Amino acid sequence: MSFPGFDPSFFKFLKALKANNNREWFNDHKDTYIKDVETPAREFVQAFQPKLKTISPRFVADPRRLGGSMFRIYRDTRFSPNKAPYKTYIGLRFWHDKKEIDSRPIFYLHLEPGRLFGGGGVYHPDPVTLRKIRLTMVERPKEWEAVITSGVTVTGETLQRVPVGFAKDHPFADDLKRKGHVVMTPFTMADAHSPDFLEQYTDACRKMTPLMKFLTSALELRW
Repeated sequence: MSFPGFDPSFFKFLKALKANNNREWFNDHKDTYIKDVETPAREFVQAFQPKLKTISPRFVADPRRLGGSMFRIYRDTRFSPNKAPYKTYIGLRFWHDKKEIDSRPIFYLHLEPGRLFGGGGVYHPDPVTLRKIRLTMVERPKEWEAVITSGVTVTGETLQRVPVGFAKDHPFADDLKRKGHVVMTPFTMADAHSPDFLEQYTDACRKMTPLMKFLTSALELRW
């Protein structure tokens, strides 16, 4: 299945939602949201399914409306001072199929007017998962060295100090301080509109595989 690129109407709706982030406006324009935003996003997921399987058969692209790869448009405002009810971007996630693990490696796509990027990795994992990743770096240093010399740039929020239990002067000190380990690839609006966008995103995901394979192995998952 091919994907023609995201029509300008996709981002036009998100811009309008940002200017009118309230339930009354959204309910009045919900049909437009489904037609111009939700439907093409799900079509992208469906078109990405066979592409993703060529990277790893264990990762999932699920086009279902509920419980699938597309994040809900509704914000959880319970613990946030920002009470705007809707997200003004679309997030797509493609996760490892090992359901028993909460902090699984994922591929990600963020679609927001003026801010588009693909990502891969484990973002803010639970403490047990994060410790497994750190221990694997230390116990299998050649594997982590292969990741950071592969051409990918690993990023993520960091602690001020190396975590307890690891040498302060360890060669991977900066990586051990990370709260998560991700790779990011920026895209432009022109990229998103292009009929080549699906291929561009697939290529970006493929380039992230050194990190993704390491994380999958560190968490004792199959690639």
